[in-house]
Amino acid sequence: MADKELLRVKELKKYFPIKGGFLGRTVNYVRAVDDISFSVYEGETVSLVGESGCGKSTAGRAILRLEEPTAGEVIFDGVDIAGLNKRELRKMRKDLQIIFQDPYASINPRQTLSRVLEEALQIQDIVPREQRKSRAIELLETVGLAGYQADRFPHEFSGGQRQRIGIARALSLNPKMIICDEAVSALDVSIRAQILNLLKKLQSEYQLTYLFISHDLGVVRHISDRIIVMYLGEIVEIADKKSLFANSRHPYTRALLSAIPVPKPGKQRERIVLSGDVPSSINPPAGCRFHTRCPYARDRCTTEVPELRAAGNMAAGHLAACHYFEEIYSRAAI
Repeated sequence: MADKELLRVKELKKYFPIKGGFLGRTVNYVRAVDDISFSVYEGETVSLVGESGCGKSTAGRAILRLEEPTAGEVIFDGVDIAGLNKRELRKMRKDLQIIFQDPYASINPRQTLSRVLEEALQIQDIVPREQRKSRAIELLETVGLAGYQADRFPHEFSGGQRQRIGIARALSLNPKMIICDEAVSALDVSIRAQILNLLKKLQSEYQLTYLFISHDLGVVRHISDRIIVMYLGEIVEIADKKSLFANSRHPYTRALLSAIPVPKPGKQRERIVLSGDVPSSINPPAGCRFHTRCPYARDRCTTEVPELRAAGNMAAGHLAACHYFEEIYSRAAI
């Protein structure tokens, strides 16, 4: 992992207002992302994981300012994205791109592949007009498609091929970092493996940095350097891949890991089944937000918010937000 910090997210919040009453006033907020902080270093892959609704995709969109953050800082390559005007933000976007979850909805169905890829080059004005078509063909070949397909429309391709088009579009401006928002979750298992291998290959060739958003820890294990686990808008654990899978400290992370299928016939992992439903992000529980489903919860958990902290026997950089993880780890393991 490189020493240069490419992205720093500090105390990021994204609240969505809830309107009510005759005058349509704000009566409450959905706390989708609530005070998260982390860093991504140049050349690494950091994954945001958690259940649906935990805020991971909203965090990615807030970093890009596709959703305006409610509060916090997003420092990308030394520049605070939150403070940029529209013109400055457009210039920055060539270095920070995104691959969306739905490879069909994210591409204009009325444009040919060539036009889809040329559009960004035109907006950023980084390639002369007469060279844009050849650049589009080059991008298609880079992601495993044929150059002659440049004049076809998105509906003529399969889901996996359309996701390759999305990757080509993200690569078109030579970005420093790409946010992959559930980039393989809509694909078949065999195609998913091909796309993951392609992303790793491109990262090596183009020195890319990834923020990989996913709910699938099996996928995350294949591609990540470090993993950030989110629950109900907050970060509950941060660790490098090896440390998280071998020595997870938060009960929620342990439950997620226990759900990963074992790729050996007849062998099963002891499943940790969480009781209850995920609480509402409109009125999240006081104290530790996980205490309503945690089998180890105590009175302290209902009133005091746990801080992300490390312990002496944990790997460097391994943090967990649990009051009792030392005791839990000493008597329970996955």
